Amino acid sequence: MHTVVERELELNLVLSPERSIPVPARLTYRTDDPYAVHIVFHIGSDTPVHWTFARELLVEGVFRPCGHGDVRIWPTKVDRRSVLCFALSSPDGDALLEVASEAVYAWVERTLRIVPPGTEAERLGLDDGLAELLTPTPADDLWLRDPWPSDESVDGEA
Repeated sequence: MHTVVERELELNLVLSPERSIPVPARLTYRTDDPYAVHIVFHIGSDTPVHWTFARELLVEGVFRPCGHGDVRIWPTKVDRRSVLCFALSSPDGDALLEVASEAVYAWVERTLRIVPPGTEAERLGLDDGLAELLTPTPADDLWLRDPWPSDESVDGEA
């Protein structure tokens, strides 16, 4: 059985130092995809915007600046309140988003209680799946036999 941890959030899309607009979003963590976090932004269009990145990046980002390339995360203070900043970059453009830190901290903590760091691989069942794939079956015996008898005959055979 797989567990899903979700959290509805309202992030602020930073347009300038003086102006931002609210963007509703949903953070999702699934134990059947234990290395990833998913965030869906509902931006008022027919199609929401989906981002997926490493849970480890978010875990580290709540404490210190981290990330390179498409996703960068860092904690900071804005007007004396703690916020978490997300800088997202794609071929379609760049976005800077802010969200209250407490909401993300609590959500990350829930994911860490369900799947502690370092135990993600156990959730994937790779060892069990590999063992199942490599276990011989009766049909394998057919493949191991020589389907074409040789021209060499044993004494007494025609």
